[in-house]
Amino acid sequence: MLISSEDKTMGAPQAAKSRGWDLLTTKDFGLLFAGQTVSQIGDSLNKVALLWFVYELTGSAMKMAMVGLLQTLPPLLFGPLIGVYLDRFRKKPVMIVVDLVRTLAVLLIPLLYLFDALTLERLYVLVFITAVVSTIFGPALASAVPLIAPKDRLIAANALMQSTTNVGLLVGPAASGIGIALIGAQNVLYVDAATFLLSALCLVPIRMRETPPPAGAGWTTGIGRDLLAGFRFVFVEHKTVFLLMVTATLYSLGISAFVFLLPVFAKDVLDVGPIQLGWLWSSLGIGMLIASLGLATIRQGDVSQRLRLISAALAVGGLCVGGLGFLQAPLAAGAMIALIGGSTALFTPLVWAMLQELTPAHLLGRVFTSFATGGMASSMAGMAGFGWAADAIGPGASLGGISLILLLTAVAAGLMSRARPHPPAPVRAASPAYYSAGPAIVHS
Repeated sequence: MLISSEDKTMGAPQAAKSRGWDLLTTKDFGLLFAGQTVSQIGDSLNKVALLWFVYELTGSAMKMAMVGLLQTLPPLLFGPLIGVYLDRFRKKPVMIVVDLVRTLAVLLIPLLYLFDALTLERLYVLVFITAVVSTIFGPALASAVPLIAPKDRLIAANALMQSTTNVGLLVGPAASGIGIALIGAQNVLYVDAATFLLSALCLVPIRMRETPPPAGAGWTTGIGRDLLAGFRFVFVEHKTVFLLMVTATLYSLGISAFVFLLPVFAKDVLDVGPIQLGWLWSSLGIGMLIASLGLATIRQGDVSQRLRLISAALAVGGLCVGGLGFLQAPLAAGAMIALIGGSTALFTPLVWAMLQELTPAHLLGRVFTSFATGGMASSMAGMAGFGWAADAIGPGASLGGISLILLLTAVAAGLMSRARPHPPAPVRAASPAYYSAGPAIVHS
């Protein structure tokens, strides 16, 4: 029998001590988890099928690369602005609308192709629309988790949400490849559209405890003021959040470069082909999945304890990345890559839980979009910089540089753990500048 998140939170004292896995037995979080698992598999289906479809349609690698560029631009262009609007609207309706827009945008691609009405320009427009609304969904989900999960199990909740991404990365590409071979890339996109629709349907029955939006909040009033308020909180007012931003930027710089360079390492250092590269990718994903699921079983701890865990995990990951340059056996490299996946997978759930605790509810959207924008910018810088280094001085030296970045991130987290942490954000109504005072209400 499924029980509501509110009932679990208000239950017997032993509920507070129960493992994070118990969240999956609650109606609200269980539905969110199920919807995200389906959606993440669909997202991975989309990435493979869409790129293959565009290349098959045009025969141009440059036009295929344009799809990747269009998917990358929205977080950089619109991230902070999206955060302002996320803080003005309820998260559940936003997430449902986003999933429905993604359903329609993805569905239109094969439908237009079926009726010979798909031009390259229309395809790019649909890809860009999908990317824009997908940029909204991630921060909205991160802001919604504390509205569903009890505060003492935020790490577990974020770890379980991350595990849906890991499952999607493991299952989606393989399923997409089989689907393309059997029914064609354009028909795989129908399946992808259906996954977004299923995600929206899972969101409908979920209850979230949300503060009513501000009276009279519109689409244009106070945009600059609210943007500045978000930036002030992240970069000026809250030392711990700012230091987490610096740490997250370093982490994204290193880990994205490592993932980007994995094919280069496989070919030039291990001297293996695409099949073995697939196994290396799987090793990374399996390590991340195991770590995410394991994180759901640990006690929450305070901010300092979590920062020490991040520091230790990234130190292990950094040392493993540095050690890869000295390995030539694919089996040993696969084991090392699994360790890298596991150690680095601890970072996001721990940091997200700290942000959810330290940030007032009326600023969550702006804080998470700021982190997403910074992460995307540093990821692009890491891929470009270390990609150039791999060509200029070799993949071994590039791996050494990535190792140094991860070790510096570990040191930064360790130093932060010794500082006096900020207290969690008080549970109170936001100031009139952001929200009008009003009781939180449960939306079903």
